[in-house]
Amino acid sequence: MADLMTAAEAAQRLGVKQTTLYAYVSRGVLFRRKAADGRGSLFDAGEVEQLARRGRPRRQAGSADIVIESAITEIAGSQFRYRGADVTDLAVRRSFEDVAGWLWAGRFPAGSPQPWRARAEAVAAGQAAQAALPPGALPLERLQVIVPAMAATDPLRLQLDPPAVMAAGQNMITGMAECLPGAAGRPGEVAAGTAAGTGAGPAHGGAIAGRLWSRLAGRRATSALLGALSAALVLVADHELAASTLAARVAASVRADPYAVVATGLGAVSGALHGGASLGAETLLSAAAVPAEVPPVVRDLLRRGERVPGFGHFVYRAGDPRAALLLDLVRAAAPRDGRLAVAEAVRAEVAARGLPGPNIDFALAVLSRVAGMPDGAGEAIFAVGRTAGWIAHAIEEYARATPLRPRAVYTGPGPAQGS
Repeated sequence: MADLMTAAEAAQRLGVKQTTLYAYVSRGVLFRRKAADGRGSLFDAGEVEQLARRGRPRRQAGSADIVIESAITEIAGSQFRYRGADVTDLAVRRSFEDVAGWLWAGRFPAGSPQPWRARAEAVAAGQAAQAALPPGALPLERLQVIVPAMAATDPLRLQLDPPAVMAAGQNMITGMAECLPGAAGRPGEVAAGTAAGTGAGPAHGGAIAGRLWSRLAGRRATSALLGALSAALVLVADHELAASTLAARVAASVRADPYAVVATGLGAVSGALHGGASLGAETLLSAAAVPAEVPPVVRDLLRRGERVPGFGHFVYRAGDPRAALLLDLVRAAAPRDGRLAVAEAVRAEVAARGLPGPNIDFALAVLSRVAGMPDGAGEAIFAVGRTAGWIAHAIEEYARATPLRPRAVYTGPGPAQGS
């Protein structure tokens, strides 16, 4: 067995900080192994020695390395785990609330937990704050207003111990779902007989998936489609250090309260290269009424030099496992739906051109279209689900007690002469 070094020993031998050591890992310069306790890292002494003799690897122009140790999410190839548990398995076996508890505390609720509830004054504030928004405001734009309004009603928001932060997380997520206006401006309905695990119930009771459906969908839910929505919330709950999560962790590192942490995440997640990508995929799906209209739509996109929204991923080169599962669930729930047929035609046309496969943003767009949800529903589902991850990272960051403060590499002009 090769001689192994701890992270502290490897960093000392290389003459770098441990953060730089982990940056080498992220860039593939060094390989690390998990220690027996599952927390620490071990490095091959021979590999470290070779790197020490070669000298520091040169940074690729334009690259940036920000590495943070975290026990929340692991992405290894096509494997995707929350605290060691396979996410695709959790998505079909556990409710979103169960998975949020797992992300936050590393344990599932015992027995039959009570439905989450938002404080009445928080819901009232979140609803009132939307009065100045135009009628056509997208769901995510509403969430960006709802969360700060809810914060103002929580006198305990500056308590940063884990139980208080988890309580704030439950209040926020529930309020985000309940404060959205229902389809056509009224609360929606959930069909009777939906699966208990997916949380059938009226707008102000039951699980988050059922409440969110009642606010976004224009028709009654089937058990299978509600199950797909529940799975979607689980699949997007966290994804390591995505842009919005890094932004949220930076806010938490300087002791911003949980509502401010989530508001920070909501700002970043709206980007077209992040959660907002599902809105582009929804627009793509709406551009073709029938499968035969898909080829010219895709062709025109590519002719203009644009990317096909909802395809390809920075992390998954062999396909996004989240998209694969969610699309399978939507197919099983509505196999003869015309909007699903259009989505399948888009997928086939993109594949025929040798382009990357669909990602979770495309799958969310397909779910929202098949469910009859409004424009922007996909990014709202993403944001509500990802809030669980932002809260998990906030809890972890509050425990670190060290602000995240990257340094810049200055590339501007030298000192001005004669000034």
